[in-house]
Amino acid sequence: MKKRVLSLVLTTVVGASSIANTAEKETKEVKAEESQVTWKAYKFGGSHTGTVTLKSGALEFDGEKLIGGEFVVDMSSINTTDLEGDYKNKLDGHLNSEDFFATEANPTSTLVFTKVKSTGKNSYEVTGDLTIKGITKPVTFDVSVYGNKATATLKVDRTKYDIKYSSGIIGTAKDKLIYDEFDLVVDLQM
Repeated sequence: MKKRVLSLVLTTVVGASSIANTAEKETKEVKAEESQVTWKAYKFGGSHTGTVTLKSGALEFDGEKLIGGEFVVDMSSINTTDLEGDYKNKLDGHLNSEDFFATEANPTSTLVFTKVKSTGKNSYEVTGDLTIKGITKPVTFDVSVYGNKATATLKVDRTKYDIKYSSGIIGTAKDKLIYDEFDLVVDLQM
């Protein structure tokens, strides 16, 4: 009788724990059309802002805890939002060119989370592999998750991805200097 009760208890505990482990993990697809990726780039005496379109993405959770994520951005969707007309078209064209993102040869960029560390309720420090122009480098940034929404802000050093146009110019040409780092602000809807 004791052996039968012990067997029943062990079966129940093992069964319950395996159900709990599989039921907790969940991948939430991001609604790309409702999400937004905004960029801001800086130059001597000013800045420019714009958007790129999220092609696909997902966040992985264990219960309510963020544990992973993966995203694809359509680089040919680069859109300057602080200019209009010819100035906008010229900058969009230049950002798509070989001087910057070479979007014809590199139509997408990706971000794959490699490490997620909880830093508080709904807050995480994420390290991920960011691939731009076929070059992959690690980036670390903060993510906040609230229900079916997530936000992140990344600072990216463009020179690590072989984007060196007007980088580090000194002397009389300093007014043409484009700063090496640009910001990405990401608002995700799941």
